[in-house]
Amino acid sequence: MSIIFCIISRLKRDEQTDTYVHFEQTATLREIVTTIDSPYVFFYTKYPTPRLGEHAQKRFLQVAQATGAVMLYSDYYTEQDDSQTAHPTIDYQLGSVRDDFDFGSILLFRTDVLKKVISEMDTEYNFAALYDLRLRLSREGLIFRIPEFLYSEKEHDSRRSGEKQFDYVNPRNREVQIEMEQAFTAHLKAIGAYLPPAFKTVPFQDEHFETEVSVIIPVRNREKTIAEAIRSVFSQQTNFKYNILVIDNHSTDDTTAIVKKMAQKHSQIIHIIPPRTDLGIGGCWTHAIMSEHCGRFAIQLDSDDLYINRHVLQRIVDTFHKHQCAMIIGSYKMVNFKLEEIPPGIIDHKEWTTDNGHNNALRINGLGAPRAFYTPLLRQIRVPNVSYGEDYATALAISREYQIERIYEPLYLCRRWEGNSDADLNIQRVNANNYYKDKIRMIEILARQQRIENGELKIGNEEKS
Repeated sequence: MSIIFCIISRLKRDEQTDTYVHFEQTATLREIVTTIDSPYVFFYTKYPTPRLGEHAQKRFLQVAQATGAVMLYSDYYTEQDDSQTAHPTIDYQLGSVRDDFDFGSILLFRTDVLKKVISEMDTEYNFAALYDLRLRLSREGLIFRIPEFLYSEKEHDSRRSGEKQFDYVNPRNREVQIEMEQAFTAHLKAIGAYLPPAFKTVPFQDEHFETEVSVIIPVRNREKTIAEAIRSVFSQQTNFKYNILVIDNHSTDDTTAIVKKMAQKHSQIIHIIPPRTDLGIGGCWTHAIMSEHCGRFAIQLDSDDLYINRHVLQRIVDTFHKHQCAMIIGSYKMVNFKLEEIPPGIIDHKEWTTDNGHNNALRINGLGAPRAFYTPLLRQIRVPNVSYGEDYATALAISREYQIERIYEPLYLCRRWEGNSDADLNIQRVNANNYYKDKIRMIEILARQQRIENGELKIGNEEKS
């Protein structure tokens, strides 16, 4: 009887040069498959090698044979400082296309499909080969999660979730991101979800508004920051009329009293307490934009944050009129509560390109801030009633047909402090957030496939046949 499986591990190839097997290199994958003569192969992608649970390999193989999956992964434990923590993963779906999807460090492949897709690889990657492999495998068959803790691996990254989320915009990772975008764009083309840079323009003059801009501030229990946020809006110097829509989501601290007092002194402040008690941040946004007080452009400011100078609103509105775009996303600077810059500093999303940003947006974890919208279009799309990923879902839906313009200079200060809702999330919350964003990506991929299948692509305002 032939060997059922073999193991390829990220072990040291050369003790003197301290080199390892690099699964991220296409050349390495080609070399690996020439050595495999078994129906299945395990990749151990981290060093040191993970510690297997009892009968774990047999369980992997049992599920692989039962499901016919082309790739399998499982839940696992992390070990740090002599303690063990459960680390569940999440199910793979059509929208699980981000390059940082957490599979853990043990992957099982069906060898026949593995050899097929590697033989078809037509680009030499130094960083994106394993990502390219996974995307190709997803087009061939099932990628399956075993919801069982089958091994333990060492935890080498003890940073909080709020710090890890910005890795993909680190300039030091730029070369990696270029390759990831290349592999992902090829995947979109292969599944019929790639959109060419053909955008509708927005005729701003068709709608009448009493107010040009509304700054939208959803807030709940931010008594320490809300007054400063509002004052940073008051400091704006513009040649147009603007107001501030504060959507007070039933705060239980002194937030309501603070906003109410400021609104009594300043008519620009529209203090809105929604009648509903089931609204997330997205629901508060939709409530605001549907208000008769909302201006032509709706511009975001979180209740923790501050505009960086007095010209932010004018800069955004000038950009809207210059480019006739439906949405603008700026940049921001990370600061502490004392407004001192902290790592990673400026978040500007310079990975965005006019030609492919609307496609690459499906791969990355966010598009940046502050966000500004053309209100009539946003009223059509509306914002999902959730408190995580609502901005991402909205931007993806807009980018399907309309241009998103970028401003790469920082427009506001993003204050990081212990009160931030995403400062340090547990694995269950991180998984729930990631699963939702993957689901949003799935919705968007399906929508884009339908646009292409139905011949709905437009250039400007003309239909493309």
